Amino acid sequence: METDLNRLPLEPSGLARVTGGSAHSVPRNLTKDDLKRHIHSTAFAFRGYDVANVGRSAELLDHPSYGPIVAQMLEQAAEIGSATLGRKLDLVGHIRAGEKTALATFPEDIATVVAMEAAQIRILEELFQIPIHEVRLSFGYSIGELTSLIFSGVFSLEELLPIPLLLAADCAELAHDTTLGVLFTRNGPELHPEDVERLCMAISGEGQGLIGPSAFLSPNTALLLGQGNTLDRVEKLMREYLPDKVMLRRNPNQWPPLHSPLVWQRLIPNRAAVALYKIAGNPAKPNPPVVSMVTGEASYDGVNTRDLLVRWTDHPQRLWDVIDTTLAEGVETVVHAGPGPSLISATFTRLSNNVSRHLGYGNKYINMLGRGLASGLSHHAWLSRRLPSKTNLLRAPYLHHVALEDWLLEQQVPHAVSVAVGAPSTENAPEPVEDSARLAASESV
Repeated sequence: METDLNRLPLEPSGLARVTGGSAHSVPRNLTKDDLKRHIHSTAFAFRGYDVANVGRSAELLDHPSYGPIVAQMLEQAAEIGSATLGRKLDLVGHIRAGEKTALATFPEDIATVVAMEAAQIRILEELFQIPIHEVRLSFGYSIGELTSLIFSGVFSLEELLPIPLLLAADCAELAHDTTLGVLFTRNGPELHPEDVERLCMAISGEGQGLIGPSAFLSPNTALLLGQGNTLDRVEKLMREYLPDKVMLRRNPNQWPPLHSPLVWQRLIPNRAAVALYKIAGNPAKPNPPVVSMVTGEASYDGVNTRDLLVRWTDHPQRLWDVIDTTLAEGVETVVHAGPGPSLISATFTRLSNNVSRHLGYGNKYINMLGRGLASGLSHHAWLSRRLPSKTNLLRAPYLHHVALEDWLLEQQVPHAVSVAVGAPSTENAPEPVEDSARLAASESV
């Protein structure tokens, strides 16, 4: 799930919204020609499940030009969800009612995020003629990784959306005894994933409940999902496994524990595997490439796709590794799709702010080295150690970020379109125009 990073104690500085809030976000007058011109150095980032999952969807639904496409995608996802769950889903009504996210509406929220991401990308292609499949790469947090795979032609919406919906009820039930903890170091060394794993295994082995990392957001921040009082045990034992300056804070919200070992109790990985292997045919290699949160790399090759998706259910989301890979691939613009995207954009913003603060935004790297760089970096030990070998991190302040729903609602669209609900998507649209959203581990699913 997508954790609200505005509440996470990663760094003292506040978080800016993607469009119009960050010092380095794309100007509000970004045109469709700008997007077309830079499409080959652009990445699509798909958000996942969060504490709020509607964003500005009602405005898009009521828009004279966008509305028909949005309504069609919502109806299509609702039809798939109704057939999967054996009960009526009304996603248009869900959005119009402005219902708050709750565990009881977990399936509706999953389907809504998927449908809205699909609709936003489809609008970009059909109404603005943006060659969306020419982007450098795509990725998504939790449920958003499913959207990425649908967008990249690996599966259709009808094939992939039913799988998280089938698992949603059990995941929601597991959430009632689950607490999200934010493990972090401030002004100290990094958290090594293997050390965090060892700590969680030791506590799970006590037999009082399972606990495990759900996401690694940065080198100094991990999200833990634990049952019962396991987070109390983390507080007591963590200094035996982790650096002295490590701290733990609890998140008050309830999160379905995807991307953690807690799902083993309902055989979620096994059930996902059975469902995936019932999909006919061999998955295509994603085009554009999909960077997986399971591995942190563009690992999908068609042959391993189902196996990676099974691991996606219970392995932590490696958001930091995905951001590192994105920077290394030369991406210059990140388009954040979905209703109210926050986690991915906030993580990029924090990295950008940290690098800018210590290196001096606007200075050449060669000049930075002679200006007391070492003393500045000592306040962020993990960053100082990584920069010499990870020079791609220096690109973070120069990335442009676009919150797609905001951008769309700022544009002038001269002609409305008429799209019949249930009509097939256009020839170049992704499958039935689909883009799945993320099941956030930072708020998993």
